[in-house]
Amino acid sequence: MDRRTIIVGLGLAPFVSSSTYAQEAWPTRTITMVVPFPPGGQGDLAARPIAEALREKLGQSVIVENKGGGGGKTGNAAVARAEPDGHTLLMTLSSLAVLPEADRLFARPPAYEVSDFAPIARILADPTLLAVPADAPWKTLRDFVEDAKANPGKIAYGSSGPYGTLHVAMEMFATEAGIKLLHVPFTGAGPALNAMLQGSTKALASAPGVLKPQADAGAIRVLANWGAQRVPSFPDVPTFKELGYPNVEFYIWAGLFAPKNTPPAVVARLRTEVRAAMDNPQIKQIFANAGSPPAWLDAPDFQSFVTEDSARLIRAVQKIGKVE
Repeated sequence: MDRRTIIVGLGLAPFVSSSTYAQEAWPTRTITMVVPFPPGGQGDLAARPIAEALREKLGQSVIVENKGGGGGKTGNAAVARAEPDGHTLLMTLSSLAVLPEADRLFARPPAYEVSDFAPIARILADPTLLAVPADAPWKTLRDFVEDAKANPGKIAYGSSGPYGTLHVAMEMFATEAGIKLLHVPFTGAGPALNAMLQGSTKALASAPGVLKPQADAGAIRVLANWGAQRVPSFPDVPTFKELGYPNVEFYIWAGLFAPKNTPPAVVARLRTEVRAAMDNPQIKQIFANAGSPPAWLDAPDFQSFVTEDSARLIRAVQKIGKVE
């Protein structure tokens, strides 16, 4: 080896060493876990126990930042643009793939693409439930449909925003039932639920974990379930399939992502720590008590799940078409 090669090699050594140490030292500061919805929804329910578990394992603060807007678009796009260094994460919902498709439907440039993210793990995956106020006149889904047919566009329902999870679920049902409902968008499931409880809207599609406290308190009535099977926390609530709507099926899953190009070692560490968190009996109990049992999938299986579910939801959006 000549003198020049030695000098070059020695010159590179500090940079290689620094890079290696930097990678091993991750995280070096507070981690922000963005939930692209206000507090009180499925994303928030999934994020907070996982954020606390990561804080304990990684030795750095993990803060949950609720960044609502656009049915999830604002927060999703912010993480897509974030530095891929492992200090910004995203806990988002199944609308991740729907929102870019909605932009294309209206000939708008998508704010982000699903390919802008690296999947870490699926946390929850619940069928959506149709809820109405406890004092509403509808005792069954049939009552609801008959009233909606008699009064088209008069029954107002809340959502997390145009083409968000709650909106797509309701429009999927309305399309199959041949009814017209009045869509009232909010910034997330929490505000949409509050609006229904306060009487400004009359229906809501949301996750079991969001609805269970209100159902247990007697404040709401749940009429139907978008899943293929009944939900253990709502065993008396029939599925849309049972009620004669075989094509009405929708799930609100919550999953953790990092920006694409996040270092593989960081992604691997996150996968390991999230798996450990999901095996933790205390965290399992938190989700079970909320009526939303864990539905963990590691990154490879989660990627396949997202691909399959996204294709189904994109077809649903295309069928629904342009709605406001």
